[in-house]
Amino acid sequence: MLCAVSGLLKKAEIMRYCAVALVCAVLVALMPASAERGLHLAAPANAADMLTIGENETSRIVKLGMNKSMIVRLPEPARDVLVSGPTIVDAVVRTARTVYLMGRTVGQTNVFFFDADGRQILSLEIAVERDVTVLQETLRRLIPGADINVEALNDNVILTGTVNSAQQARMAMDVAARFAVVADGVTVEDHDGASRVVNLLTIAGKDQVMLKVTVAEMQRTVLKQMGVDLAAAIDVGSTVLNLATVNPFTLANGVLSNTNLAIGHTFGNGDAVAGVIRAMERNGFLRTLAEPTLTAVSGETANFLAGGEFPIPVASDEDGVTIEFKPFGVGLGFTPIVLSEGRINLKVSTEVSELTTEGFSIGSATTTASITIPGLRVRRASTTVELPSGGSLIMAGLIQEASKQQLNGIPGIKDVPILGTLFRSRDFQNEETELVVIITPYIVQPVARNALVTPDQNMNMADDVQGYFFGWLNKVYGVHGGPEPKGTYHGNVGFIVE
Repeated sequence: MLCAVSGLLKKAEIMRYCAVALVCAVLVALMPASAERGLHLAAPANAADMLTIGENETSRIVKLGMNKSMIVRLPEPARDVLVSGPTIVDAVVRTARTVYLMGRTVGQTNVFFFDADGRQILSLEIAVERDVTVLQETLRRLIPGADINVEALNDNVILTGTVNSAQQARMAMDVAARFAVVADGVTVEDHDGASRVVNLLTIAGKDQVMLKVTVAEMQRTVLKQMGVDLAAAIDVGSTVLNLATVNPFTLANGVLSNTNLAIGHTFGNGDAVAGVIRAMERNGFLRTLAEPTLTAVSGETANFLAGGEFPIPVASDEDGVTIEFKPFGVGLGFTPIVLSEGRINLKVSTEVSELTTEGFSIGSATTTASITIPGLRVRRASTTVELPSGGSLIMAGLIQEASKQQLNGIPGIKDVPILGTLFRSRDFQNEETELVVIITPYIVQPVARNALVTPDQNMNMADDVQGYFFGWLNKVYGVHGGPEPKGTYHGNVGFIVE
């Protein structure tokens, strides 16, 4: 070609084109030798995926991500490469000094490199683990302000570091559980729960929540009984007619009182008529008030019970009866979780129960002995709310009203107007119950011991002279000239403080 155009180009231009062609030929000839010395034109995009071995280095421990690759640069040419676990790590020899390692499954193996004389050049102890770089960046983006470190151990994910609240710890746990995937493609949650995610996160300064609860219940009961019992003996010729009625009160499980009014009349011929009028009314009023205060660490559960326990039989054998105790009274349980910005997620369950006479008896087929088990009247409420510190929630509207009425008497006659009153008894029962629960959570901090006051502080027992002559149970300060208590009094001033 140069000869064809030599007549058209100048001599200087011909010499320049020849020099360029000569340089290109030299570069093409030197490319294999450069590659053999470790000079490559293309470099990996991520320098962390390249492992360069020094001249005097003979072994190294390497971590390789699953389904990730690594380029190994050898200090001298290698002829043989031995992989002890080819199912874990796959090795591809690119050149005599460049080897590609690819992690296939989670596990541990080693790789040996030998030169042409059979001498070992390098040994690599490789641990193939999950690449948690994506999870680390995801947690850093979703949970700002938290210092979370992610590590992989075999097929497990380990979370370490500190978070600001239990909510952030739970969020990190959920994200890590979605990230961890077993070899068969099934999520950890479907495979074996969250066992592959190890939560070692520390909550910086765990918050404590104090819950102040007021449980107030009002019960009003009205019970009325009215009945007439008759007893008569009348002679009709040679026939004697006897009449006796005992009308029971079954609604209230018996008669309210044995007090009655008896009226009788005896006729001249010996006939006698007697009647007993039983009338009673009962009005009941019950007030229940409890103000428990509990403190629990965020995420933990606290319980309270003000009441008692009653025994019930649960099993019987030749050795005797097995007894189990059931609690009753005012119960409270709550689990707080402190959220961001001082808000509190609160799971509260409260219960008010009391023993009643509406129980049942268990008798024996061989003996006349029986066991009476009392009934239990329960009012229970459970809810989950979110409140600020110092905010209150009231659970009201727990109103119950029950009216019962029952008539007992002689069929037919008891339904006769006016006259039927003498042949029947009437029970009337009305119960009204209203329960109100007020809940107020506070985020609290510990205080010094000297800032606390116990109920028995500054309380001294009266001596014998004060007890015998004045009837005092404890010493009275100030009013009768006695010594004043130590310290400064804080609160209302007066003789009666409610």
